[in-house]
Amino acid sequence: MLFSVTAVAVLAATLFGSTYTQSQIVGSTLAASSNDSMTQKIHDMGGLKLVMPQAFAAVDCDNIEEGRNVVSFDLYARSADLPILGGKTYQAMTFSGQVPGPTLRVTQGDVVMMTLTIPEDEPTPHGNDMHASQMHSGPFGKVMPGESRTYCYVAQVPGTFKYHCSGVDIAAMDQHVLSGMYGMTIVDPLKGYKPLVVDSTAVVDGEVVKDRNTYSADALEFQLQYAQLYLNDEGGYDQGKMFKHETTYTVVNGMSFGYVPNANHNKLIKGDANKNIFVVQPWNSDDLKQYQSQLLFVEAGQHVRVFIENQANEPVYWHVVGEIIDRVTQGNVVHAKGTETWMIGGSQGAIMDIVFDEPGVYAAVNHDYAAIFTGAATIFVAGDPFGLNEQLGTNAQSYSELLGNPSDAVPPTGKNTIEHPKLNLHGLYTDERADELKSELGL
Repeated sequence: MLFSVTAVAVLAATLFGSTYTQSQIVGSTLAASSNDSMTQKIHDMGGLKLVMPQAFAAVDCDNIEEGRNVVSFDLYARSADLPILGGKTYQAMTFSGQVPGPTLRVTQGDVVMMTLTIPEDEPTPHGNDMHASQMHSGPFGKVMPGESRTYCYVAQVPGTFKYHCSGVDIAAMDQHVLSGMYGMTIVDPLKGYKPLVVDSTAVVDGEVVKDRNTYSADALEFQLQYAQLYLNDEGGYDQGKMFKHETTYTVVNGMSFGYVPNANHNKLIKGDANKNIFVVQPWNSDDLKQYQSQLLFVEAGQHVRVFIENQANEPVYWHVVGEIIDRVTQGNVVHAKGTETWMIGGSQGAIMDIVFDEPGVYAAVNHDYAAIFTGAATIFVAGDPFGLNEQLGTNAQSYSELLGNPSDAVPPTGKNTIEHPKLNLHGLYTDERADELKSELGL
């Protein structure tokens, strides 16, 4: 049996309200006075264990097929207070002390050996659901404080995939995920990525003709993960706001307006750290350490690949102000070329290929105005639009050579990756995690 009758009724009432009663299912019915009471009933039942038919069995970690590469991916759960706008904090839940969790990158055909550890002092159980897997959901169930669980699967399908906390056997999954327990898996195609072909026009002998530029499959890469925060005045998760889609903040890689200029950029460009160069700069000061906002730097005319994952409820209408998305890929299939905006649904990803043709400043946004004004604006700077090379006596092709790109926006290297010239420490990390990353990245 998949679910008990009572469990189905409780879950349905939680999802659809109190109208899901005797007329829909024969058996016990539960009057729903509020969504909170339904969630509590699920808690009281011990959650809803997913016991699905094993259409795809988990790989036996002790008997892995010879010839397959094995990639170990170890996560731990950690609840922590992390900063939000206005100098406040919220009650975050994290994988390994950061939001989003660490990015897993593998090649198609690799075996992932996934281990989740819950420290003894963590106040609640957690689980981990890997969307890149094809297996029964038993291993996704709750792991108790003081325990670990390991499971293995073959990453068969290329693309970007969500992973997330599965709550306490589904109970409170929304709270755990929307409080920060999500991350991305990138599965590179076995043979690597394809060259980028961009069609445009040119003038030859006074006549407009079609022109075609082919760029190597090698690209400078970024990762952007979108979500919402639904918070009460104390910084706790508010399920009522979630059900009503009342977003407190829209976050990109865990932060609202995390990729906008800071006081150092003000000083370089305007000569005054206190003169902002963007309409909103809430993370200006060096004192904010890893939380100080940073910009994304690329070369003009460079092939840029952006891995995107929509981790939460609202659609992402991905758009770059001043540019055209040259190619959209999902599941290793090209879905569009030369498009202005691409919609990415909840728990869905995409790979965007772009060439920023001219030096300048470009804003990548979720083109939902409510999302833009609550945090979903990410600034790319191509080339040297502010003439800093002349000012500083340098010859940098992008400002990343001088200032670095933010560590949380740069995925692990993989197929056809162009290395970033320099990184800076940036992200919604606990201080403990920030210190670990400083050491790992040599910063």
